[in-house]
Amino acid sequence: MSTIDDARATVAPAAAAAVADPAPLGLAAFALTTFLLSAVNAGWVKSGTGSDWLGYALAYGGLAQLLAAMWEFRNGNVFGATAFGSYGSFWIGLGLWALLVAPHALSAKAAGTDLGWILLGFALFNLYMLICSALTTAAIFAVFLTLQLTEIFLFWGNFASSSGVLKVGGYLGVLTALVAWYTSFAGVFNGIAGRMVAPVGGPVLKLRAARATRTVRA
Repeated sequence: MSTIDDARATVAPAAAAAVADPAPLGLAAFALTTFLLSAVNAGWVKSGTGSDWLGYALAYGGLAQLLAAMWEFRNGNVFGATAFGSYGSFWIGLGLWALLVAPHALSAKAAGTDLGWILLGFALFNLYMLICSALTTAAIFAVFLTLQLTEIFLFWGNFASSSGVLKVGGYLGVLTALVAWYTSFAGVFNGIAGRMVAPVGGPVLKLRAARATRTVRA
């Protein structure tokens, strides 16, 4: 006859291995690729090909962000997974468009219209992510705020074929990259230090905690 302890014995599930915060990687990948393309839009690239961003759109801004998104899923962070997964796919899609579609466009106007629709779609996506980012940190909110402005000026400039508006979008993109780089730096530095050293700020929007419901007993 087995003992009571044997009858009640259960096998405890093995503890899941800890996963490092993937956000600094995703932010760094987003920042560099955004910086490279924004430098072109701002008119800073005078003697280069203007396509230095393309390889990094696929390998860094695209692949690295998708990897960060998968680790965010593993960490249970739906916001990070959605943001990095979407913008990683954005950069891969933009790179493929530049390689496979843009060279066959009938005119520069047609190519600009394509880009305008792409950027308008992502501006709409970014709008609700901007609202959600207000519940995270001020630094993350600043990334999505500057990115929202960048996308607005870029889709406007592409639809209107306005080099001046595109240049403003380029400057805003550079600012977005700098904010994203800082936020990535803060994540790495604070992770190494084991405490908050580089400030990222608290939530811009705070929701009230739900009231505990009373249990009425008969």
